[in-house]
Amino acid sequence: MTQPDTTIPSPTPLDAAMSIHAHWQQMAHDKGFRITGRDKDLARVVLQCQTCGQDHDKRHSVVTGSTPLCPHCVEGRWKADAAAAGLEWQGRDRHDRKRGRYRAPCGHVVSRQFELIKRIAAGTCALRCETCQRAKEAAEARIAGWTLLGPARAYNSNYRRYRHGCGHEQEIALCNMRSERVSCAGCGVRWSAAPSSIYLMRFTLPAGPGMVKLGYSLNPRSRLRHQLMCSPEIGGTLLRTVAVSTGREALRLEKRMHRALKRAHPGAVVPHETYRDHLRVKSEIYAATLAPEILQMLDALADGAPVPD
Repeated sequence: MTQPDTTIPSPTPLDAAMSIHAHWQQMAHDKGFRITGRDKDLARVVLQCQTCGQDHDKRHSVVTGSTPLCPHCVEGRWKADAAAAGLEWQGRDRHDRKRGRYRAPCGHVVSRQFELIKRIAAGTCALRCETCQRAKEAAEARIAGWTLLGPARAYNSNYRRYRHGCGHEQEIALCNMRSERVSCAGCGVRWSAAPSSIYLMRFTLPAGPGMVKLGYSLNPRSRLRHQLMCSPEIGGTLLRTVAVSTGREALRLEKRMHRALKRAHPGAVVPHETYRDHLRVKSEIYAATLAPEILQMLDALADGAPVPD
């Protein structure tokens, strides 16, 4: 329960003003307090907390008809919750009585509800700093060739508004910008005509031999990080990429390379059941021992040599 900010009053001695009713004092004692005097507003009394020893004022009707809380003890619990959550207490949020202000490990000050801080301290959720999140989203946009403008106007909170390098503005899902799977509606071209790359990737599964994948993609880095691997336990490395003028040409070259590899090394093709629980593909996977030969093929392709069929 939250409490209003409290200024410790200057109590009026009991013998200098209206006396304290005995049943008020008894009720205060039963609730963990002692009435030490009257406030200048005689409708309020000064309570001394039997737990922390500090004073605060309350209306006498709260003492007799409700359960008063010591604001000093409450703030102490808020500070303890903040410390348990790895945060530094900065005081109450003046605009929302259900919130406090906290300094996060990143150094930024955030406002959060007290109950949320309890859940963070218990490990059931985590704190996300808005300032750091905005910086992260802006960096992701720059990597993909866009500029973050702000919240989306037509979509929900999973979208943001961006400006492409060509000047076109567009609302895009955060997950698509993060994985760089975006296309500009102002200047974008179809995948078949857009520049592409042929790549070689190496994968290390939690149990089993290493393997490599030969393929093509508009963005091999995004394909590796966001599309192929099923879990963080899988190790993935982009070994080599070769730029190709169009997606259509990349597809043609990749198919020729696969035909040549399967014809020359049929035993190096890894069965789908070996990796189906780890990689989101059904073919184009070879034993890692074939990596040197595939790298030679890619080097030759980069030098302009024809791909064997």
